[in-house]
Amino acid sequence: MHLLSMELNGEVRIGLTDEAQLYIIDLKKVHEAKGEESIWPSTLLEGIEIGEDFVHTVANLRDWVFTQRNSKDYFIPMKEVRLLAPIQRPRKNIFCVGKNYREHVLEMGTEEDIPEHIMIFTKAPTCVIGPDENIPLHEEVTCQLDYEGELAIVIGKAGKGIAKEDVMDYIFGYTIVNDVTARDLQKRHKQFFLGKSLDGTCPMGPVIVHKSAIDDPQSLEVKTLVNGEVRQIASTEQMIFTIPEIIATISKGMTLEPGDIIATGTPAGVGKGFNPPRFLTGGDVVEVCLEKIGTLKNRVK
Repeated sequence: MHLLSMELNGEVRIGLTDEAQLYIIDLKKVHEAKGEESIWPSTLLEGIEIGEDFVHTVANLRDWVFTQRNSKDYFIPMKEVRLLAPIQRPRKNIFCVGKNYREHVLEMGTEEDIPEHIMIFTKAPTCVIGPDENIPLHEEVTCQLDYEGELAIVIGKAGKGIAKEDVMDYIFGYTIVNDVTARDLQKRHKQFFLGKSLDGTCPMGPVIVHKSAIDDPQSLEVKTLVNGEVRQIASTEQMIFTIPEIIATISKGMTLEPGDIIATGTPAGVGKGFNPPRFLTGGDVVEVCLEKIGTLKNRVK
């Protein structure tokens, strides 16, 4: 189940697509045509907050469409809609795991920098943008804008003190995040928040894939291309800290809530890791490809 947010005729709608992502089912239109009495959520975030009842409703709507003689009337070509970030404005900061791939740690430092405990920082909700939106170059504040392709977890229900073996019960699904970073701000201020939270520096999407569609999130290929050149390629099995470890650690003394987003870290191959560094410049096109989820594409402008 591949869910997305889109703008259609000036209205934000929830859509359903498949792995090929060529066509979208307009779920609100199906909901109205089927004569459902329940109130349809206005955003995907509201749907996630409803919980598994929302997932079951979506599955029923999808199945109903395929029983209709005019089923094609409910499908929209992907190219005819404007895709938005699946969650346009998270209710909280995006949680991010730092230094979670060994080779990335080494390209940025030494063996001594490999963390013993999970490193967590956050990005402001205001930095989220959707697929095909422009990443601002921010020339007035940085000259070292960098890319970081990552698998992101979307939490599906509230939990605190979550045990590793129970983590999957609290996950709604997965999406892609490009953790765009101003490296010079990050270094100058001796912390991550300012360098990670410039407007437009958290592209997200194109879809949220429900957990039922991904058997093993720890065996997905992550690949980032800049202007068609592969810069990052790895598997999520190479994470230093696994998804169960990440969620269990964050939730030890903090409540995770539906719609919370956790970016799980980036592999080696970031711009700063090259000698000389290869930071983003105006006109660059960045594509983050994640197996079973899709491709998140943005231009720097």
